[in-house]
Amino acid sequence: MRPHLLLLLAVCGAGSAAGARSYSLRGSWSIRSGNGSLELPGAVPGCVHSALFQQGLIQDPYYRFNDLDYRWISLDNWTYSKKFQIPFDFSKWQKVNLIFEGVDTVSEVLFNNVTIGKTDNMFNRYSFDVTGVVAATNSVELRFQSAVLYAGQRSRTHAGHAVPPACPPPVQRGECHVNFVRKEQCSFSWDWGPAFPTQGIWKDVRIEAYNICHLNYFTFSPIYDNRAKEWQLEIQSSFDVVSSKPVGGQVIVAIPELQTQQTYKIELQPGERIVNLFLEINKNITVRTWWPHGHGNQTGYNMTILFELHGGLNIEKSAKVYFRTVELIQEPIQGSPGLSFYFKINGLPVFLKGSNWIPADSFQDRVTSDVLRLLLQSVVDANMNTLRVWGGGIYEQDEFYELCDELGIMVWQDFMFACALYPTDPGFMESVRAEVANQLRRLKSHPSVIIWSGNNENEAALSMNWFHVNVTDLQTYIDDYVTLYVKNIRETVLASDQTRPFILSSPTNGAETIAEGWVSKDPLSNYFGDVHFYDYVSDCWNWKVFPKARFASEYGYQSWPSFSTLEKVSSKEDWSFKSKFSRHRQHHVDGNEQMLHQAGLHFRLPQSTDPVRTFKDTIYLTQVVQAQCVKAETEFYLRSRSEVVAGQGRTMGALYWQLNDIWQAPSWASLEYGGKWKMLHYFARRFFAPLLPVGFEDQSVFYVYGVSDLHSDRTVTLTVRVHAWSSLQPLCSRVTKCFVIPAGQAVLLYKEPVSTLLRCGNCTRERCVLAFYLSADLKLLSPVNYHFLSSLKEASGLRKANITATISQQGDAFVFDLETSAVAPFVWLDVGSVPGRFSDNGFLMTEKARRVSFYPWGPTSKGELEQSFQVTSLADLY
Repeated sequence: MRPHLLLLLAVCGAGSAAGARSYSLRGSWSIRSGNGSLELPGAVPGCVHSALFQQGLIQDPYYRFNDLDYRWISLDNWTYSKKFQIPFDFSKWQKVNLIFEGVDTVSEVLFNNVTIGKTDNMFNRYSFDVTGVVAATNSVELRFQSAVLYAGQRSRTHAGHAVPPACPPPVQRGECHVNFVRKEQCSFSWDWGPAFPTQGIWKDVRIEAYNICHLNYFTFSPIYDNRAKEWQLEIQSSFDVVSSKPVGGQVIVAIPELQTQQTYKIELQPGERIVNLFLEINKNITVRTWWPHGHGNQTGYNMTILFELHGGLNIEKSAKVYFRTVELIQEPIQGSPGLSFYFKINGLPVFLKGSNWIPADSFQDRVTSDVLRLLLQSVVDANMNTLRVWGGGIYEQDEFYELCDELGIMVWQDFMFACALYPTDPGFMESVRAEVANQLRRLKSHPSVIIWSGNNENEAALSMNWFHVNVTDLQTYIDDYVTLYVKNIRETVLASDQTRPFILSSPTNGAETIAEGWVSKDPLSNYFGDVHFYDYVSDCWNWKVFPKARFASEYGYQSWPSFSTLEKVSSKEDWSFKSKFSRHRQHHVDGNEQMLHQAGLHFRLPQSTDPVRTFKDTIYLTQVVQAQCVKAETEFYLRSRSEVVAGQGRTMGALYWQLNDIWQAPSWASLEYGGKWKMLHYFARRFFAPLLPVGFEDQSVFYVYGVSDLHSDRTVTLTVRVHAWSSLQPLCSRVTKCFVIPAGQAVLLYKEPVSTLLRCGNCTRERCVLAFYLSADLKLLSPVNYHFLSSLKEASGLRKANITATISQQGDAFVFDLETSAVAPFVWLDVGSVPGRFSDNGFLMTEKARRVSFYPWGPTSKGELEQSFQVTSLADLY
């Protein structure tokens, strides 16, 4: 299989060009409602909702039921306008363009009262020639059409067959026909998010003026000679040559740290021109590669590109150059009828561990650099190395990918199509082609992006007939699917970027899907590709319900966010699990009932006579259940990486659904809106550790696997301890001989009948719990893991623990010295709304004393922490 080899260059900035001027139109614009009754200032980049909120004309859109109360905003047709003077003599420039990096979404654009174009795709870049209409004083106006009304109109006028689904399920309280508009699909609602179909100029807007020629964009692609072991870099540049004569000159490309520099002669003919340059990297210099988090450094090199053109025109660009290779390995597996599905980075098989990313807010102007940094730092702090940017949201802003490059977070990048069929009329297809080409140019320079995926779940939707299409019409929809994703998106991707793999959908059977004609009969097969798996009815403590798949790219369970997060968008009457607010905020069918069902399998439900106390306890319990369920499933995938059982296994990826929240509501997220860690995120920090013991039972025998993400073999000792719920002293311990856990493998370390372990401690299943860990030379090498021998609602000897904390400050962190009077499961430390995270939380406390650190995300004090601190453990609910 040919490796996907990548030399990546992330654009850092541009130097001045004597032949060009730029004038930003960011800042204050005027916004007017459709009938002119409302006019207000609004920031660009931004949206109408944010402008109304900033002017005090509406409440926080996330407060209580405002997603319904403010539907009128999305149903109106708003106008953005701005008057401005260009601070240079425009008559001296041969061409003047108006550039929009992003318009949300459907608008007519007027410049000095002349219509210069239209927009209909949130993900496209728009450039309009205003040379003939620009003046000393100018006006620009965008007359928006409601995306909701536009989508409905497009659906009604669509020729031929229907394109389902028409509307989201009623529980989502959303808008209809989102698949007819190229806009953030979840903005019309999802099963974890509200309907806020925004309008506005959501990215940069500016005037660009130039003479002679202008560099529109430049991109980078590698060529690697396996035999010569040398890199050659293809640099593709697009120019708009406005000179009436050819423009000659030279280009100097330099990477000083690699002692690489080349000069090229070029001649540009008038019109739109593409220039391809090839840079040979000095093969006598050792190139340091970019590695994912936990596997090495994220090394990059500075590169400069200088275009020196006749007429005194100089164009200089700087870039960060990254070297890394990525391969998606799909090959036969001995003892299995299918194919593998795993990634090699720089030739090394890497287990992808992480989560799925959704938009961080319904209103993108709220997603600041600080918000992105906080969320992505929490990814690596939890020992993750991968995020899947899910196909129902947006192609994230540049800073997101720059941070992923910096932090070593691999990105599985979906194109923005999700859980729907789509039209394939010429206008729609042309818009999609432009969208894909634009995003490829923008994102393929990033080493973090390791795969393109055509859509989210649309192959499964067709194959399993989610939308109940008449069987006689099914081939028509399959033809549309192939037209959109194979003949359009796939061809566009392969023409622009062959440096990383492309798959048609997620989940998919990968190579098998191609062999079956692009739509597999069973896209959820455990023998090929990736799977999405959800089961809220079966007992999540039973690992046998999980698929022993090649790669699990979605799975998860819901929980509620903490009370301190909900409190900001609710009132006292809402603080009940059965309140109108709680029902309204839950967008997943039977979601609240499913959480209580799963909790009731192993825990007693809260029974306090105080309704607010019961609400808080139920929130806590949903987080306990979510964390425990995702832990059980993830550990199953982790220990399945090196084995094949009944033809299944060799699992090489676990990306749970989902990382973050778009608002304050129940969801599958491990990070709440605002970034607060749920219990699941603390669990992820442990179960994604580079070295981990995983325990489970099969036919009353207890097994422990050692799981390693390390690059070298590790000699370890396993300790298994039997603890009674009634005692802070272990009843007995098992210490094994030394084992070698091979690099990047999962191997069996230990097995013993549970009955033997119980005799060791003179115990019963209900009275005891197992704890186990890996060490070497008395040094702890892994988190301490645990295994429950019975449901905790049947635990004997478990009593309410009195847990106290002494808080002290050490540098920028605060130390919590904890003491407990009894063994305490799921100890939850909470400091309310004080932003920050603990070094550990949600843990099983089997020792009398424990020290935990708190890392604040902003200024705070010991007094503030002492005032807000609360601690909960499971027995507090009983």
